[in-house]
Amino acid sequence: MATLARPSGPHSPPAPAPRRGADLLREACSRERAGCIPEAIECYQSAIAASQQTGEQLVLAKALRRLAIVRHHRDESAQARELCRRSYQVARGIAHDELAAEALNTLGGLDLTSGSLEDARRTFLQALELGGANRELGARVEQNLGILANIQGDLDEAISRYERSLVAYRSSGDEHGCALAYHNLGMVSADREQFAEAEGYFRESRALAERTGDVYLQGLCLVNQAEVDLACQRFENARQNAETALALFDQLGAQGAKADAYRVIGTVYRDTGRPALAESRLRSAVELAVGAGSLLSEAEASRELAVLYQTVGRNREALQLLNHAYRLFRRLDARVELIQVGGKVAELEGTYLAVVRDWGQSIESVDQYTFGHCERVARNAVAMAPVLGLDE
Repeated sequence: MATLARPSGPHSPPAPAPRRGADLLREACSRERAGCIPEAIECYQSAIAASQQTGEQLVLAKALRRLAIVRHHRDESAQARELCRRSYQVARGIAHDELAAEALNTLGGLDLTSGSLEDARRTFLQALELGGANRELGARVEQNLGILANIQGDLDEAISRYERSLVAYRSSGDEHGCALAYHNLGMVSADREQFAEAEGYFRESRALAERTGDVYLQGLCLVNQAEVDLACQRFENARQNAETALALFDQLGAQGAKADAYRVIGTVYRDTGRPALAESRLRSAVELAVGAGSLLSEAEASRELAVLYQTVGRNREALQLLNHAYRLFRRLDARVELIQVGGKVAELEGTYLAVVRDWGQSIESVDQYTFGHCERVARNAVAMAPVLGLDE
């Protein structure tokens, strides 16, 4: 016999009303700012489901994009890209140009991370054209175009775009935006070896990131401060800052961001004479960068690991890694000072040639028969190269 449902009497509690998408979105943003990423993801997913049911298209577009950013920070790039595309389609469907431009700006950031620099530039410029009338959005796009210019070595353009974004953020009272702009100005200053200015920018950025609850940006500031410490040979400071950043990225599940922290720690160990620890950390950096699809991080970690192998006489492995790093930098068209400046052989090529010379000398030092052979072969090869039409 079937059991009948008991009728609700006067004392039965009413069923809770379903939560609105807008409320769930606010809670998700709050969880994200607090660094509670699994809970934030769950809330964003609930906000998406609720807004689809209630027809809150504005909320849907925002929740899709915010979830895409969280997925991106967790190196789930395919999911992030699909969420961004959905956000863009929803925004276009309700003729909301600013939200559509926000989605494009985030898509451009994904292209930037994957090394598709020309795709990133086109997408950022499209976002600027679509939503540039919004001062805050325009500031974010300018900032991303500055990052692109910085990667490609055009530091003057990078500074110009960062400064424009900072002015726009200040005029709109956007503290979080100012934190991003200060961080990026710090990176350019560090690239120019203006380390005191860089440290000032990173301090400003980190203070604002703490105030606005951006844990990810706090980690980035710490990693970049560690880079400055490394350049100034403050090795223990560099290690401590990078370790603190690692803890923050672990909290967020941001595996790709950990690659740069491991690279700094590995470089500290290499430069302070601890090669086994250095190799472990630098290998972790390469693996994490590959897993995250970050070509720039992979290239930089590969270069530092190659330098380690050079110092311990593992020349074949050093050359293989230098070749790999060089190809990655070329794919990115990245930081011309790492490849060639003013016709002079620069850092990466210089390291490569040094390894080749060291290897040749080590071979000849143990075998009198081959003494001078490597140098003669090199001279003959150089003499033949112009005849074959090879460039310098």
